[in-house]
Amino acid sequence: MKKQSLDIMNIYKCKELILKIAEIGSENANVPLIQDLFPFRHYFNERNELIQNKLSENDGLWTRREILTRYLFLQAVLDQGPDIIGIRQLLRDVTNNLYQNEVRFLHKPLDFFKEVGISVDEILSNHEKIKNIRAEDWAKENKSTPNRYNLFMDNSKQVLGYAIYRWGVPLTVPYLLEKDLQKENKISTEPLVDFLESFASSEIMSREIKDNLRYGLGKAIGDKAAHLFAKWYVHTFKLCKNKNVSWGNNSYELPFDSNVGRVLFRTGFLLELATVKDLESWTAIQKNAGKGGKHYIRVTNLRGRSVQNISDEKFKEVYNEIAINYLKTKKRAPKNIEIQQVFNAFLKDEKFGIGELDDGMIHIGTNFCRNHDVPLCDECPIKNMCEGFNNNNELIDEYRT
Repeated sequence: MKKQSLDIMNIYKCKELILKIAEIGSENANVPLIQDLFPFRHYFNERNELIQNKLSENDGLWTRREILTRYLFLQAVLDQGPDIIGIRQLLRDVTNNLYQNEVRFLHKPLDFFKEVGISVDEILSNHEKIKNIRAEDWAKENKSTPNRYNLFMDNSKQVLGYAIYRWGVPLTVPYLLEKDLQKENKISTEPLVDFLESFASSEIMSREIKDNLRYGLGKAIGDKAAHLFAKWYVHTFKLCKNKNVSWGNNSYELPFDSNVGRVLFRTGFLLELATVKDLESWTAIQKNAGKGGKHYIRVTNLRGRSVQNISDEKFKEVYNEIAINYLKTKKRAPKNIEIQQVFNAFLKDEKFGIGELDDGMIHIGTNFCRNHDVPLCDECPIKNMCEGFNNNNELIDEYRT
């Protein structure tokens, strides 16, 4: 396919697709179910709604907002594993059991390490229970075998490394922040929240929780997970105190994961911004490297890549405002338009934001646009807008994530 300038007609076509996915997301919100957790039993009302006007109330030394933020911070790290349903169940069950054993690791992070024997035992025993429940369904969904089911990430079977690295690193951040405040004779009931909201935008925050030299999680968290945390903090649970647009629904990038990669490629959206040759040169497409020898889509490799052929001046103006005032990633009008920030421009001044768009991607990717040779295209709610379904089946048949 020859690369073309993204003219005004194609911009409207692309925006229509993004708005439709966001609308679907608004009707199918992907919300971590935390209301049944022991430490949060008083945080929700009888309708399972978070009680927003009590987020600033103290729960021990810290506010409810701080405790919730610590949990979501940890969950963002763990959510990078191979089975989201299983991982979230593991985190919920281990949290409940540790709290019932007086290991209150969200309120006292050191408890996790002081009682590391209990912590490790809980992770191991609950992992085995979840494997017994989830392995067969997971294997069917992923065309794999049940004995390959493992939530420890990095193909590791050793629980200690998983516990100390994946659990321990995010739990240490609020503890270190607390200790640093004590050195300066300062007190805060929200040390993690204060740190997060000290940055110019939620996008900058999502980068700093990974890259900050003192408090950054480094390789313990990926870009996708950092943006997922921003989504939960700003959109899903509305924990953010800052009311500026730089902390609003378009102030962080779309979490780029395998669901996003499949949906954007199969619908033809990415091919409006770049050619297959471009995608291959960026290793966003890796020939014959996927399951069954199919071409592998690694959408995370699009980060930082630019589209230089958008000719519509009105779109450029909107994008410039997004980059300068919403994301705060630029101080002046950028020369190039970054692919992962195009979505923010499409959604500016619309009733949906990045949170709804991500929920829509998750809903379509997990229920219809599945990562195998028999996706449920006939049932997909965006099939009429999908290039792969209507005109070019190769986009579906020959590519995997």
